[in-house]
Amino acid sequence: ADEAIVQATLDLLAEGSTIEALSIEAIAARAGVGKATIYRRWSGKDALLLDALRRLKGVMPQPAGHSVRDDLVLLVGAVGHNIDPRAAKIMPCLVPEVNRSPDHFQLYQNIIAPRRKLMREVLQRGVTTGELRADLDIELVMAMLTSPMLIQRMLRWHPELDDRVLPERIVDTILDGVRAP
Repeated sequence: ADEAIVQATLDLLAEGSTIEALSIEAIAARAGVGKATIYRRWSGKDALLLDALRRLKGVMPQPAGHSVRDDLVLLVGAVGHNIDPRAAKIMPCLVPEVNRSPDHFQLYQNIIAPRRKLMREVLQRGVTTGELRADLDIELVMAMLTSPMLIQRMLRWHPELDDRVLPERIVDTILDGVRAP
């Protein structure tokens, strides 16, 4: 039942339902379960959405910890990369809702916070080991690393860029400016 409920939620979002319009009733009907079945597993729609959208993102990559560069390439490569093809329809539609609603903004933050934390740890490790500048603005560097990848994956902003090597190119370009002397 859990899988049917999550899949129904993602299907409804992929078909164009907004978060606001999405209802437990519609999810239950699509999943072929009663509303009580959903409420036994999740406290409400936001908890269900959080689980469904996390599943859509897939398992968070786990850096090996040997090389700051390699770990950053792995993490940047995961930005905007979703294992489920429905993500291409769902994620761009969530942006306006995240910007309109403090609750939806918090939902989004809850999804990406563990990924940001992981990147922050890799950068902090680089500062600690002396690979990166001691005065590094970690939050700014994280934005500089993730933003180009996200905009390219969501909007195909520059169609000629090769998505297979883009994470390495972004990381290498940023590292050129933040390496310790």
